[in-house]
Amino acid sequence: MNMQPTSVIAPPAPKGLAEMQLPLVMMRDILLKTLFRKNLEMVSEIAEAICLPLSVTQELVDLTRDQKLLEATGTLNANSGNEMGYQMTDAGKARALDALSQSEYFGAMPVPLDVYREQVNRQSIRNINVTRTQLTNAMGHLVLPDSLLDHLGPAVSAGRSILMYGPPGNGKSSISNGIRDALGDMVYVPRAIEYSGQVITVYDPIVHTAIEQEADDPTQLRRRKRFDSRYVQCERPTVVTGGELSLSMLDLVYNPTARTYQAPLQLKSTGGIFIVDDLGRQAEPPQALINRWIVPLEEGKDILGLQSGEKFEVPFDTLVIFSTNFHPNEIFDQAALRRIFFKIKIDGPNQENFLKIFALVARKKGIPLDESALVHLLKVKYPTIGNTYANYQPVFLIDQMIAICEFEGIPYQMSPELIDRAWANMFVKDETIVK
Repeated sequence: MNMQPTSVIAPPAPKGLAEMQLPLVMMRDILLKTLFRKNLEMVSEIAEAICLPLSVTQELVDLTRDQKLLEATGTLNANSGNEMGYQMTDAGKARALDALSQSEYFGAMPVPLDVYREQVNRQSIRNINVTRTQLTNAMGHLVLPDSLLDHLGPAVSAGRSILMYGPPGNGKSSISNGIRDALGDMVYVPRAIEYSGQVITVYDPIVHTAIEQEADDPTQLRRRKRFDSRYVQCERPTVVTGGELSLSMLDLVYNPTARTYQAPLQLKSTGGIFIVDDLGRQAEPPQALINRWIVPLEEGKDILGLQSGEKFEVPFDTLVIFSTNFHPNEIFDQAALRRIFFKIKIDGPNQENFLKIFALVARKKGIPLDESALVHLLKVKYPTIGNTYANYQPVFLIDQMIAICEFEGIPYQMSPELIDRAWANMFVKDETIVK
């Protein structure tokens, strides 16, 4: 069954402060810090800033007012539906400054970790059933053998870890991106989560692609947004790392100035894909990276630590794709390989598929095919490298010929001579350099 975007159950908006499951003092302090930093007066403006329904915001404003930290301005704002304005008292400003000294976080109320776990289960990557048609369409720009899709399909639908290995230049990264495109639906990403009184920001516009929403009119009695606005509706996230990945990037990031935390990469990718490209090129040995993932991969939970040393569990609901040019036996022991659920070899194309790719690229680049050039390529050049074809080669060779044509001031074309000139740039000869 194809999962449509509406299949993901949205997080319900809280109906009152009692449903928030956050300490009242924390909510009050975030309210005061937000008012202090953003200079807001109207409850509708405050509700939008702290991402709560109007009724819940009013409840929080009333509670803070009862504590003599807020007061009504006594004026109605005609531009805001005759709303009553509020301002901080001197005691409220003092409390806001004190709260800011403890944590600079303000704005959207965080989602308690336990509440977030419930939403992760509702939108789990393992709930997706990707069909062959979806996967084929997502890989439409690639020429792949059917046997590869036979292995990829069950791997993606299972939502379990995948190791793709094989010679460089054969599209492992492109296949990873195609898997991401095949998912096709969306999730709800919390702006921030709360654990033990600490705020951890999760939503990251660099990682997450928000789905545009129709703007709310906060003055309306019935707001159009049908889900908890502490979340952002996003496409399933994709985090791509390469040689820069280190173990420290998988830990909470603490900002000592703001005294807040930022979620690590794997937590930001919850409900989506985490791609570790070029495995074996990192400063950390591949075995160490896999060891760090053993518990998350097997148990669906990760362990993070606060500055205080306290450890706690967070959901690990991510399709992890490892991609490497090394043979797995060279970089892992057998125990580590057992932890990776699917191991798929990505080979170079055969001659037939190579020619398909070559023709597709040529048509896309606007360079006409030439039979004598293709015969020269297949009968003269490729035998010199044992007829070993790779997916990157058609693009490389055609781009080289285009560059030559532009330099020579001639129309785009291919010929045996141009093939020779392009081929010369594809490989570096083994030779001794005299120093």
